[in-house]
Amino acid sequence: MAAAPQLPCNADGVCMLCKDKPQPVEKVMCITCVTPWHVSCLTTPPDILTAAVFWVCPDCTINPVGGLTNVLGPVGENADLVAAVRRIVEDPSLTESEKAKRRQDLMSGAIADHKGKGKMAEDDEDDDDDERTESDSDINIVDIEDDEIRCAICLQSPEKPVTTPCGHNFCLKCFEKWMSKGKPNCPKCRCAIPSTVARNPRVNLILAKAIREAKVSISEQPQKTSSQTDRPGAAFTTERAKKPGLANASSGRILVTVPRDHFGPITAENDPERNQGVLVGENWKSRMEVRQWGVHFAHISGISGQSKNGAQSVVLSGGYADDEDHGDWFLYTGSGGRDLTGNRRTNKKQSSDQHFTKCNESLRLSCKKGYPIRVVRAYKNKRSVYSPQEGYRYDGIYRIERCWRKLGVQGFLICRYLFIRCDNEPAPWMTSDNAHGDLPRVVPDVPELREAIDVCEREETPSWDFDEVEACWVWKKPPPPSKTSITNGVAQKRKRRNNKQSFGLFDCVLCKQMMTMPLTTACGHSFCKSCLEARFVGQSSMRDRSGGGRTLRLQKKFFKCPAPECSDNISDFLDNPQVNTELAGLIEKLQSGREKNVKASELSDGGEEEMVEVEALDESDDEEEA
Repeated sequence: MAAAPQLPCNADGVCMLCKDKPQPVEKVMCITCVTPWHVSCLTTPPDILTAAVFWVCPDCTINPVGGLTNVLGPVGENADLVAAVRRIVEDPSLTESEKAKRRQDLMSGAIADHKGKGKMAEDDEDDDDDERTESDSDINIVDIEDDEIRCAICLQSPEKPVTTPCGHNFCLKCFEKWMSKGKPNCPKCRCAIPSTVARNPRVNLILAKAIREAKVSISEQPQKTSSQTDRPGAAFTTERAKKPGLANASSGRILVTVPRDHFGPITAENDPERNQGVLVGENWKSRMEVRQWGVHFAHISGISGQSKNGAQSVVLSGGYADDEDHGDWFLYTGSGGRDLTGNRRTNKKQSSDQHFTKCNESLRLSCKKGYPIRVVRAYKNKRSVYSPQEGYRYDGIYRIERCWRKLGVQGFLICRYLFIRCDNEPAPWMTSDNAHGDLPRVVPDVPELREAIDVCEREETPSWDFDEVEACWVWKKPPPPSKTSITNGVAQKRKRRNNKQSFGLFDCVLCKQMMTMPLTTACGHSFCKSCLEARFVGQSSMRDRSGGGRTLRLQKKFFKCPAPECSDNISDFLDNPQVNTELAGLIEKLQSGREKNVKASELSDGGEEEMVEVEALDESDDEEEA
């Protein structure tokens, strides 16, 4: 006979079986997973108060015979885990908050090994950790185990990881599949997921980059340096630029030795300062900084190109509702068709058809010739999960396979382009698979092509193509010659600015230090828990609108995300902020490795100083004897 179903209470305190909200005296807490259960709905509730203190829920105690049971003596393969939890609870030297934190770390795997050992396993693993050496860089984490960070649904290393406000990580596909089933709760902790996160999940680039760095050997990947670190004269710093505001496109000098019509990636030979070129995943705060590094020279337009020469780069900012972004390929809408005269520079309403002229013709020419096009994604594209959380990000080389015209959603003809990624570096959102760049892809099926007009496909072999012998993307034909001269002064050496601090991958946006107890908001930004709480300390979350003798309901205040260039409301997240335990485990491991390196260096330096002092004493003794 099958056992009766047993379900716990959800995040709102409502029993998931009887749908009632029991009082605190009617609930019992599991000692292992710290989950509340309704006593009346349990098959075998605890009989006495002592049993309730050490009670184990049906999810954590499994009878080998097959039935569910709640006993003090746990059986099965969970015995070691429950025993470790009991040791923590019975430890008189710990406070209640410390016991809760240790239980949470134990259940999340922060202080447990593969077999479920508890705190006692830490001392045994210290000897093994001493043999490993951690890099001093924030992203060179090569010793991450498979179970330290994984998707809570498929239990594998997350592909394009998404972090929920409750602090759990999932694959993007797993999360979208779970949401498509109409389940608004977290599959791991049953907390309610906000509708904004369910509709528009954001890829956690910090975890994606950490996973990729852990899976790929350091010797097989290029040494990447942040473009924001140690940068020379930034844009908008001259007196000429300050007077009219930030609209002067000539205030910053170009930092690479490439002309305006340079095709393809910017290599190390074009980077006289860093000698590494522009790498995939580099971020900038403004379009002016993107222009300074030669990735996209057009300061306002989303297309940088010439009708008789071709297009060199595009920016994806979500300006057209017809755009579709699938990461490795996307559908891009051309320019034109809007009235931008006078003060209508931000007009988003289309008033005429688009034609293959000017910038649109440059993209069609690049499609015919098969030229490589640099792609930059902007934070403004809120409809795409591949857009960065802030600023502008270089996502590598793409190639246009087809272009056509069709009727847009606003009732006018628009130019459409099918971009497919073909870069030798992995995309910023990739983790384990395809970590060494792109392979030739099959052209995806686009349904709107069946009703398209003016379809253009490449008839000749592309200029930028995949070389089977070298196993990389190269120029199969000579690149088009430049028709413009190199900007004056780009090759001039600059002095290094040592007053600008370099921040790492796991640094808090507020304190600029490595995060402690990291929180990840719904908009995808990470902060220290103490920093975020201190930012809004003393501020009431509700606003009283009553006045003039009229009583109105309280209104929830708008708390803006403190991250730069982010205007999302995080008031709901601040009601119950949850720590991302997996990210905290990575940071704790990195800090322990740094401390070991510092101690080792101090010991070595101390030994050398002692030797120097001994030699000095010997020399002084010789002088006295002489």
